Amino acid sequence: MIGLDTLYTLAGLVFASWALATLRDGQHPHRLRGACFWGLIAASFLAGDALGDLGNGVLVLALVALALMGAPGKGAPPTSSADDRSASATQRGNRLFLPALIMPAVALAGTMMFPHLGGLFDEKQVTLVSLGLGAVLAAAALMAWTRPPATALVAEGRRLAEGVGWAMLLPQLLASLGMIFGLAGVGEIIGTLAPMAIPEGNRLAAVVAFTGGMAMFTILMGNAFAAFPVMMGGIGLPVLVLGLGGNPVVVGAVGMLAGFCGTLLSPMAANFNIVPAALLELPDRYAVIRAQVATAIPLWLFNTALIWGFAFR
Repeated sequence: MIGLDTLYTLAGLVFASWALATLRDGQHPHRLRGACFWGLIAASFLAGDALGDLGNGVLVLALVALALMGAPGKGAPPTSSADDRSASATQRGNRLFLPALIMPAVALAGTMMFPHLGGLFDEKQVTLVSLGLGAVLAAAALMAWTRPPATALVAEGRRLAEGVGWAMLLPQLLASLGMIFGLAGVGEIIGTLAPMAIPEGNRLAAVVAFTGGMAMFTILMGNAFAAFPVMMGGIGLPVLVLGLGGNPVVVGAVGMLAGFCGTLLSPMAANFNIVPAALLELPDRYAVIRAQVATAIPLWLFNTALIWGFAFR
């Protein structure tokens, strides 16, 4: 059965290829540290179950230490020049975006079709597996179309990953932080305090408290996945679903969207909001966040209205 294990193995091999390429890069300023950084991530994907909780915890601490020492750094992967990329973009135009559409198309088609293939795919993880398959097919299509050197996948992937740096791990780490907060009882504390501020039976106030909490916790932690277990456990489930009879599907799905509005406003979401400004060499490091304010606030209001209008039918 094809499931998350297959996807993790594929991801681990990608990180391992970056580790090997970094180790062979004589022009990399932190060659050993960079190789160790990518190698440890590869180990977590390839052998995380065997390492256990303690081993994975030590691995994360090692990654933090390497990041503080400048890893992964930026090397000199043998990629195409800026002039070559500009010429390719001019020649192919907007058609270059077509392979990117393969990923969502395969993810959608696989989610609907794979559960009917007689147990070949894990039905609980079919969307993630479909997304991984879409990434592989998109990469294959690009290779067949543009015909770069065989090492281009590793070199270009490493170049982009080094451009983002350690911040590419923030979503996973912050999502884990949300689970830690949930296990620590933060959601229960919020669930105890929330009824004191929400008028009894007032659906709108309860919805605003939930979506507002999702957005605020996301701003503080940088990731809606970190905020979700806290706010769903504190307000969403006990107040909106059990207390007021709300539809858990609407509350959960749209609540996540309300949290993502906080992502647009948070410097903690460095990989989304701070790193792009650095890569584009913008004079204002918060330029991306400022540009997203006009989208985030109306979208949060819309998501709040969606829950209020459709969750209680």
